Amino acid sequence: MGRIFEVRKATMFARWDRMAKQFTRIGREIAIAVKAGGPDPATNPALRRCFQNAKAVNMPKDRVEAAIKRAQGKDTENFEEILYEGYGPHGVALLVETATDNHVRTVANVKAAFNKGNGTLGNSGSVSFQFKKMGVFKLKPEGLSTDDLELELIDFGLEELGEGTGENGENVLVVRCGFTDFGNMQKALEDKGITPISAELEWIPTVTVPVTDEQAEDVSKLIERLEQDDDVSKVFHNMG
Repeated sequence: MGRIFEVRKATMFARWDRMAKQFTRIGREIAIAVKAGGPDPATNPALRRCFQNAKAVNMPKDRVEAAIKRAQGKDTENFEEILYEGYGPHGVALLVETATDNHVRTVANVKAAFNKGNGTLGNSGSVSFQFKKMGVFKLKPEGLSTDDLELELIDFGLEELGEGTGENGENVLVVRCGFTDFGNMQKALEDKGITPISAELEWIPTVTVPVTDEQAEDVSKLIERLEQDDDVSKVFHNMG
């Protein structure tokens, strides 16, 4: 009985840590969005995207509002988005998105994580050519026809429409469009009364590296180490 309790407690703490990490990431994204486009979501698509993603991870409304207020303050931290590139073990390419107020600290931490994980931090452009930046929208499938949706969204930059898995393991529809079409797709969905579960900009691999289960575990350990850093927002890979 005691062993079961310890496992449940560890699982609970892991969930809390993950939630805290998500809240921190979205809070920084809100700060960047407000600084760039103002606090009104009606005229700031990036902020609307943050709202959708905050809702997807159950971020409390008061924390979202507090993040907006902080971003409008004179003494607020200025976060900068920086992309780091490198190779993990077994030739797997990694892209590390960060939001930081101290790039010296961030690059040192990212480099240390790569070194400890048997990887190598590269220069800008060293691996990003193996990925394509795309808008990725996850939708609740109820009441939606994939055939109709494909026809309706093709003029707004739709490149891919398929099934996927949501944050809590639920089935979702995944809409992908080019990076430059993100705003058009977001507005098209809004005009159709469709509220995405989440809306993200992601790096999708165009070239994949086949790995064994053991090799995938090595890479996953490096990704986990990177994701533990507060400055790291997301990590993308091209494992096949």
